Amino acid sequence: MRELSEKPIESPEKSRWLSPNWLSWNKYSEIMLRTLEKRILQALKTSYRGCYVDIGPVVGPADKIWTLSFNTESTKTPLVLIHGLGAGVALWCLNIDALAATRPVYAFDLLGFGRSSRPDFATDALETEKQMVRSIEEWRKEMKLERFILCGHSLGGFVATAYALVYPDAVKHLILADPWGFPERPRDISQVPLWIKTLSYVMQPINPLSSIRLAGPLGPWFINTLRPDISRKYVSTLIDPDVIPQYIYQCNSQYPSGESAFRAMMNGIGWAMHPMERRIHLLNSHIPITLLWGSKSWIEHSAEDILKTKRSNSYFDLKVISGGGHHVYADKPEQFNQIVIEACDFIDQESATGRLAILPSDGNHNSELLDT
Repeated sequence: MRELSEKPIESPEKSRWLSPNWLSWNKYSEIMLRTLEKRILQALKTSYRGCYVDIGPVVGPADKIWTLSFNTESTKTPLVLIHGLGAGVALWCLNIDALAATRPVYAFDLLGFGRSSRPDFATDALETEKQMVRSIEEWRKEMKLERFILCGHSLGGFVATAYALVYPDAVKHLILADPWGFPERPRDISQVPLWIKTLSYVMQPINPLSSIRLAGPLGPWFINTLRPDISRKYVSTLIDPDVIPQYIYQCNSQYPSGESAFRAMMNGIGWAMHPMERRIHLLNSHIPITLLWGSKSWIEHSAEDILKTKRSNSYFDLKVISGGGHHVYADKPEQFNQIVIEACDFIDQESATGRLAILPSDGNHNSELLDT
């Protein structure tokens, strides 16, 4: 599909993909990242516009957010997608056609990730969170969006919730896909899976994805060997599965700006330094929340109880996708798309009638989508 506008990129001389030897090898190439993104997006039937949105000096002196826009002619409430740690806009390729069929959809690389600017975030957890939130608000103003439906996955779910806490008037509906950072870190972690405890200990002093960069030119192979399931998620498309680990590598072989921000906000990789459990009750009660996850996800699923307890008088709906993992949008894209579309349509219908039903927090409205 066509990409209508874009900031000029570096010349090949400045961004060589592979140098003659390991030590002089230039691991990041803006040209390669752009090429891989376009190859993935060729699987889309929906045309799009890609551009850098200048948000000014939010963290760095001149921050820019790489943004894809779809079906902007539609008058329905826009849907904004926020990816998780280490991801980028192209990984929504299994969802865009369905989600943008009847409404505007915007997907951007979070500040510090993908093709967006890579500034030095603060080292304090709350200050870093504020910088992330402000970057989204400045992006919203530049895009001239009044209100939108906000859908965030994993880290993106945490950032989306943080944004809604500060700017509730801009958020019409919050859709959280297996969000990270909701529960408190347990004092007794004996019941926590060993691999999470080990990873949390190892990752405390370093950035979470540093091993990818240390792998050098073997980075894509390393990703595919460590997580072969990631490529398999995209087999159903016309995309060459080998392109996915290459894209993920290029997203994360750059200066680890966003990773450093995540490390500042985390308390062990599985928990946030300032979890949403402490403050979700402060979220405007009129903002409805749809929570969804895969039944096989490693994320602790206490967000359901937290939302029911802390927001008992607000709209809440839970959807569990059978067989889906943490990357539920790619594991079970048809079911994921169906849930998001229904959530978006529901909120538009309720808004049109001037009412919003309040679902009781007794679990009666939870539903599970089984595989077909």
